[in-house]
Amino acid sequence: MEKKIFLAIGIAIAVAVAIMAALPTTPQFPIVVQNEKLGLVVNTPTQEVTLDQLKQVYSEAASTGAGRSNLYLFWNRIEPEQGQYNWRDADILMELNKKNNLKVTLYFSVVNGRIVGPYPDWMGTPGFGTSLEQKTTRTLDAILSRYDAIDSVIIGGELDSYFKDADGSVGLYKEYFDNVYRELKQKHPDVKFGNAFSLNGVINKNTENYVTELADSGDFVAFTYLPVDKLNDITKTPQDAQKDLQKMVDLAPGKKIAVFEISWSTSDYVNGSEEDQSEFIRLAYEFYRKNSSEIEFFTWYRLYDRPDGTCTIDQQFAESQVSVGGDQFVRQRLGSYTCDAGLITTEHSLKSGWSEIKKQIQSSG
Repeated sequence: MEKKIFLAIGIAIAVAVAIMAALPTTPQFPIVVQNEKLGLVVNTPTQEVTLDQLKQVYSEAASTGAGRSNLYLFWNRIEPEQGQYNWRDADILMELNKKNNLKVTLYFSVVNGRIVGPYPDWMGTPGFGTSLEQKTTRTLDAILSRYDAIDSVIIGGELDSYFKDADGSVGLYKEYFDNVYRELKQKHPDVKFGNAFSLNGVINKNTENYVTELADSGDFVAFTYLPVDKLNDITKTPQDAQKDLQKMVDLAPGKKIAVFEISWSTSDYVNGSEEDQSEFIRLAYEFYRKNSSEIEFFTWYRLYDRPDGTCTIDQQFAESQVSVGGDQFVRQRLGSYTCDAGLITTEHSLKSGWSEIKKQIQSSG
């Protein structure tokens, strides 16, 4: 994982593409009907990969029937100099998405939990105002004009943590987002825009008010979800976790909801297991089918595990979250959760959740 975390699940892995010696021909997977509302976060078990390895993991993801993936773009990487864009890695990933018939949800990191940005050095650390609105609109317009597979955009992630733990202003952010939304919607009327909250964070810290205060902004309200407590231990049964999902619908009545990332780790360090992961997959997609008319998209996190110890968490947790164990303890547990959140191990062994997610996606219409 890159040094800047995207929480709740530490979601982003910026893939460093190293075009190395050619591997054997990429395996072909059976052709299935894909559902563009159902997504799977595509990642590799290591950060440095060949182009053929990337082709393989995208084919694996598409073979489940998923018709969507997530693209995580950080402003400091995509626009290192003002008006000068670095499209190299994004071009490769977006071409693979298109070849595999995957629609794309873009996360553009303006708010990432308690962190803003990361912004390019040339921007400094701007506040939410006219200047940042103009820059955001210009850069997102450039991205959306280049990649027509992107049909959904999330600008603020883990906003509940930003407003509560980082003392962010709901009013300032809402005005910023609404103005950016208005401008971009005129240029890209078919693209939908929204913000993301951590459902488990909202539940654990009683911050439902932040969701309701922003629910009328944008086209949808997105959520991430981990079945964990404040210490990042899995403390729920799969059945309890399914009940949590209903709260997304209740928090945004009359508004489309979106599941940007939903997961269940198999790490025994945080009380996870393959059996519970598989059962939660079954129950999560049961929830999706019951509520599909109210759901914009529903994306599972993620395809592969990562090697133990590589999911470094730089996020600093608020003092109220770490009264037991300390900050390092909480970060270690989240790192362990994240590294083992995949459906396939780093040794390419299929977990039982792999066959279950294929079954569920392909039976979800």
